Amino acid sequence: MWIAVTREVSPALGNCELSYVPREAIDVASASAQHRDYQRVLETLGCRLLMLPVEAELPDSVFVEDVAIVLDEVAVLTWPGALSRRAEVTSVAEVLRRFRPVLAIEAPGTLDGGDVLRVGRTLYVGESARSNAEGIAQLRELLAGHGYAVQGVPTHGCLHLKSAVTQLDDNTLLLQPAWVDRELFARFRIIEVDPAEPHAANVLRIGDALVMPASFPRTRQRLLDAGFHVIAVDVSELQKAEGAVTCCSLVFRADE
Repeated sequence: MWIAVTREVSPALGNCELSYVPREAIDVASASAQHRDYQRVLETLGCRLLMLPVEAELPDSVFVEDVAIVLDEVAVLTWPGALSRRAEVTSVAEVLRRFRPVLAIEAPGTLDGGDVLRVGRTLYVGESARSNAEGIAQLRELLAGHGYAVQGVPTHGCLHLKSAVTQLDDNTLLLQPAWVDRELFARFRIIEVDPAEPHAANVLRIGDALVMPASFPRTRQRLLDAGFHVIAVDVSELQKAEGAVTCCSLVFRADE
């Protein structure tokens, strides 16, 4: 079955870390309602939800993807690049230990899960402000015995690699060419985001379905035209916190 680990929205969300979007007032009640709708979509796609309680003092804690990478054999706890986010790791680790052996990135390495795109047995890792060379090297070493290749990918103009590229199916990626070099992914079929929707490259694949923000209808139409099953969800308040659809869950397979 699919497991989806999520965490409730912090009342302090308005104090979130921001890098590439301007700060706007966030309606936390609306953000929470949108997050519940997002959770319901995951359930309709067959996910069993594991909902962590709110961390009221941790503004970004709803974005659980950044604190762990869950693979078939192991889970890797990250050491987030933003100091304010490091306290988020412990509670997620407790849940993941029920399903996987747990490894960990250690300082001075930093790594955000939003920088890690898994395609088959390769992990593409964004070389970003949040994930440094030491963190990427540690990930490579931790996973070498499990048969994964780890490849660094330079990013520019965006927070994480998965702001710029995500997987649509085994052979196809959705990509924002302004933020990452498409030649690094030349072996894949590439669908580019609509130029009017620069933030549209982040979609969440669950089985044969894709979840994407409702605010990118032009890019959604490109995916529909390519034959994909796309479910749009309103995450507009979470987007003000530089969030999107992959970062609000850790989705993985489990026997339980």
